[in-house]
Amino acid sequence: MAARSLLLIRGGRVVNDDSSLEADVLVEDGVVRAVGRHVLPPGDSPAELRVLDAAGKLVLPGGIDTHTHMQFPFMGSRSVDDFHLGTKAALAGGTTMIMDFAIPHKGHSLIEAFDTWRSWADPKVCCDYSLHVAVTWWSDQVKEEMKILTQDKGVNSFKMFMAYKDVYMVRDVELYEAFSRCKEIGAIAQVHAENGDLIAEGAKKMLALGITGPEGHELCRPEAVEAEATLRAITIASAVNCPLYVVHVMSKSAAKVVADARRDGTGYACGRNTKDGDLGKGHSGDLTTTGSDNCTFNSCQKALGKDDFTKIPNGVNGVEDRMSIIWEKGVHSGKMDENRFVAVTSTNAAKIFNLYPRKGRIAVGSDADIVIWDPKATRTISAKTHHQAVNFNIFEGMVCHGVPLVTISRGKVVYEAGVFSVSAGDGKFIPRKPFAEYIYKRIKQRDQITSIESSDSPSLGKLSSIRTSENLDVHEVKSEKRMLLFPSQLNAVSPWRSKPYFNSLRSF
Repeated sequence: MAARSLLLIRGGRVVNDDSSLEADVLVEDGVVRAVGRHVLPPGDSPAELRVLDAAGKLVLPGGIDTHTHMQFPFMGSRSVDDFHLGTKAALAGGTTMIMDFAIPHKGHSLIEAFDTWRSWADPKVCCDYSLHVAVTWWSDQVKEEMKILTQDKGVNSFKMFMAYKDVYMVRDVELYEAFSRCKEIGAIAQVHAENGDLIAEGAKKMLALGITGPEGHELCRPEAVEAEATLRAITIASAVNCPLYVVHVMSKSAAKVVADARRDGTGYACGRNTKDGDLGKGHSGDLTTTGSDNCTFNSCQKALGKDDFTKIPNGVNGVEDRMSIIWEKGVHSGKMDENRFVAVTSTNAAKIFNLYPRKGRIAVGSDADIVIWDPKATRTISAKTHHQAVNFNIFEGMVCHGVPLVTISRGKVVYEAGVFSVSAGDGKFIPRKPFAEYIYKRIKQRDQITSIESSDSPSLGKLSSIRTSENLDVHEVKSEKRMLLFPSQLNAVSPWRSKPYFNSLRSF
C-alpha cells in the first residue's frame, strides 16, 4: 500500500471565486480534506506531514487554460511546445490544467484524431489535461462519432471553424447540423468566428498588390470579418437553442456583438485573449474565461512566410504567462478583484466544461490543484527565463505584479521557488461528462418555455418552425430570448500584430 501523502498549507488567504478567508488547507492523498483554522489538532504532526508557510500570501485554485495547441501539426510545421515542455511551463505559471484540441483533417475520423492526441499527450503531460475535438466536416459518421466521444471518451465540447477555407472551415448548414448535435448530446459548441471566404479573398488582394509581409495578415482581417461571423454563429446557435462558446474574441466589434447578446438575454458571457493584455476593451463583467491559445513556432518556422504572409505558421506563446498578465492587467490595475481573478482564470472554466467542483475550487473533496500566489512580488517576462521551447516571447520586457511561488498538482508540490519536481506523464487525462448543469439547466428551461408557448399558440408554433429553417437577424435573436453561452477565450486586435512574424497570432 502506498504511503499516505499529507500536506498542510498554513497561514494563507484562501481565495475562491465567491469568497476569501484566512485559513489553513489540509491535503491528503491529492484531495483537499479540510479548510479552516486549526485543521490539525494541537501537537498532531504526523511524520509524513509537509507544511508550507503561506503567511502573507494568497492560496488560489490552480489555473485552467481553456485553449492550447501543444505539438500541433499545422501549415507545414509543428508547434515547438510539446505536451511535456508546454505543461511544465503551465505549472511554472500557476496553471494546473490545460484543455487542448484534437483536430482531424476533412474527411478523417474524429475518434482517430482524439486517440492520436491522447497518444501524444498521455506519456508527456506534467499537469492534468482534457481535449476538445474539432468538427471539420459533416456526415452521418461525424454525427455518430460525436455521440461516442461524448458518451465513452470524456469529451463534452466540439469546435467548428468558420475560417481556414478548404482546410478546416465548415459552412452554415454544417454549423447548424453540428450545433443541433451538440444540443442533443449535451455538449458545448465552440466556434472560431471569422468569415473565411472574405479572409481568403482579402489575402489574394494583398498578394496581388505586392503586400507579402506579415502586415498582410492583419490587412486581410478587418474587424468586420470577425463581427459578422460572430453574429452569424450566435444566430445559428439561437435557432437550435444550443450553448455557444466563441473562442478568442479578437476585436472590439466582435466583443460588442457578444456583450450585446448577453445583455439582451441571449448571451451569457464573454472573454478576451492574453495576447492583448488590455482588459478594458470590453466591460469587465463580460470577461468569463481566459485562454492563452498557446501555439508556438520558433522564428525560423515563422520565416517560412517571409515572402508570403499566408505561409507564416499562426501562433505564439502564453501558457506560462497567462495568470500573471491577467493579474497585472486585471487586479493590479484595479479592473477586477482577487475573487474575479479566480473566476476568470479557473472557476468559470471548470463550471462551463463540467469539471466543477473537482477543479476550480479549494474546498473539501476537490482536487488539490493549488497555487501559493504572491500578489506583491514582480517578475519580468523574457524568453531568456521562460520555460517554453519557443525562442521569443511576445510579452518580452513586461513587468508583472503577481507571481506563483508554489504550484501543487493533485496534492504534489510540482513547482517551488523556480524548481520543478515533476516528470513526464505525471499529469492525467480528465474526462468530462455531458450536460453540464451550469449550462444546461438554463437550456432546458428555455426549451420548456418555448414548448409551453408553442402549445398555447398555434401561430407561434408555426413561427418557431419557420425560424428553425431560416437565418435569424439580430432583432429576431434579441426577441427570441434564447439561452446561449459566450464564455469565449480571449484575444484582441493586438499591438503584437505589428511585430514581424508574430502578427499571424491568434488564429485558433
